[in-house]
Amino acid sequence: MFEVLIRFFVLGLFSFGGPAAHIGFFQREFVTKRKWLSENDFTQAVALCQFLPGPASSQLGMYIGFKRAGYLGAASAFAGFTFPSFALLTFLAVASADSINTDAMSVFIQAAKLLAVIVVADAVWGMAKKNLTSAATIGAAILTGAWVTFSTGLLGQIIPILVAAFVGILISYRNGDTSSNDKMKTPKIIPHKGLLASFFVLLVSLPLISSYSAELGLFNIFYQAGSFVFGGGHVVLPLLQPMLEGMIQSDDFLAAYASAQLVPGPMFTMASYLGAIVLPQSPVIGSVVATIAVFLPGALLLFAFLSTWEAIFAHSKLKVAITLVNASVVGLLASAFVSPVISSAIITWQDVIAVTIGYALLKYKNIPVWLLAILLGGYTIAIH
Repeated sequence: MFEVLIRFFVLGLFSFGGPAAHIGFFQREFVTKRKWLSENDFTQAVALCQFLPGPASSQLGMYIGFKRAGYLGAASAFAGFTFPSFALLTFLAVASADSINTDAMSVFIQAAKLLAVIVVADAVWGMAKKNLTSAATIGAAILTGAWVTFSTGLLGQIIPILVAAFVGILISYRNGDTSSNDKMKTPKIIPHKGLLASFFVLLVSLPLISSYSAELGLFNIFYQAGSFVFGGGHVVLPLLQPMLEGMIQSDDFLAAYASAQLVPGPMFTMASYLGAIVLPQSPVIGSVVATIAVFLPGALLLFAFLSTWEAIFAHSKLKVAITLVNASVVGLLASAFVSPVISSAIITWQDVIAVTIGYALLKYKNIPVWLLAILLGGYTIAIH
């Protein structure tokens, strides 16, 4: 357990670059170098974590820790990999809330917002190239973007994903896209009963009791968001925005998103920043509560479905549904890119030039995100 904790903590100190980079770090460290699991096991685990809601790289880390040292190993992997970004983002949130230096913080916030434009643009483009490969997927993305643009609240974010999954299943039935094995035998789910029961109890009871405690209310919000995040950490942005409406300012929200790009580790730890902002009287407690809540659903689902993932992935109907869900996520993110990301960050024509140059540096010159943040900070000081 302690070996797992130390190895993942070291990785958490320098694992920049998002989920894809994290998976590369894990493969090199735990498959090639330390041989904690086989290449085949690792590939299958990546597939499972991509299917489930939640932070794929963190779920993969928990799977590796589980294979090495059981459930305590999974918890150690999560704690080690998450702690560096959790600590950094909590500190940044407290510094922002206390207004240690008003001018410096205003520069930081504007630079962070411009950085968010660049990073989200890159994420939208990358996800679109990967997931929009047919007329059906393109249509799902466009319809989702339109729906989200003209709807409000959490249901406006979740309904398109659910509809996409349902339509994917209908398409499979209509086209007869199922093998004889599928017809003869439906995959059985054999979950870890205790974990699945805990997931169910939390899901149904938290909305009923959250009004009695600010901490429980915060846990409820981030737990719900973590339950529906398909497509990676970037999708936390549009899901959390309507849920935190009235509780956090738009500038703070975008600063949290951009700050998560500046620190190593999983992007889901933007919840650490937001939790500290929502509970300014006890920011560390708010940060801890929000962080645990947003990661917990993905962890519970991972271990609930771990024993039967092979049967799940062999089901052709689910494959089509996930394809359309991924396309819907692209539309969701594209809508968030227009508002609030662009609408809140772009003020002058110089900003347009700055983000265009920044995107080119990030996309074609592979400039590190932290260096891009420094350059944008210098630009903000000079212009604004």
